[in-house]
Amino acid sequence: MEFPMLHSERLLLRKMDERDIDALYAYFSKDIVTQYFGMDTFKEVEDARKLLDSFGQTFEQRRGYRWGIVLKETNTLIGTFGIHSLLALHKRAEIGYDLHPDYWHKGYATEALETVLTFGFNKLGLHRIGAIIFPANTASKNLVLKRGFVEEGTLRDYIFQHGKSHDTIIYSLTRKEWDLNK
Repeated sequence: MEFPMLHSERLLLRKMDERDIDALYAYFSKDIVTQYFGMDTFKEVEDARKLLDSFGQTFEQRRGYRWGIVLKETNTLIGTFGIHSLLALHKRAEIGYDLHPDYWHKGYATEALETVLTFGFNKLGLHRIGAIIFPANTASKNLVLKRGFVEEGTLRDYIFQHGKSHDTIIYSLTRKEWDLNK
């Protein structure tokens, strides 16, 4: 199966490879980026290589996709966006995303979200897309709520990071809601 490339007005969402390792390390080595990602901050470039490998394995095992978010204008990798925990039988998955802090508050996450939701609902035939978000991650909560996701509840001690368990909040968007708000 070929990895799908997605396009939006300003962004190209493409398969990541070796050329992206330094860019991934550049921002995953920042605590401000990883604090709500569910993993520890990178300490060495090899951490980025391992993350890239895990994204590739997820795709090969048909459990999801993780695109590199690239600015069309400059061909710069500014983040990643993914569909994971894909259960085709049940027509559901979850999304996750990250951006280099230099590109926050410029509408890129909103644009990438719309592109990935379109792919998930229209190409994969999903009926539900979820997002698991740390309670303190206001920007991420606002992103999904703005798009029509609904808060479902708290997942207690759901993510283990920095030596302790953290609660998260689960949000979801159904196909019916997507169709009503296109």
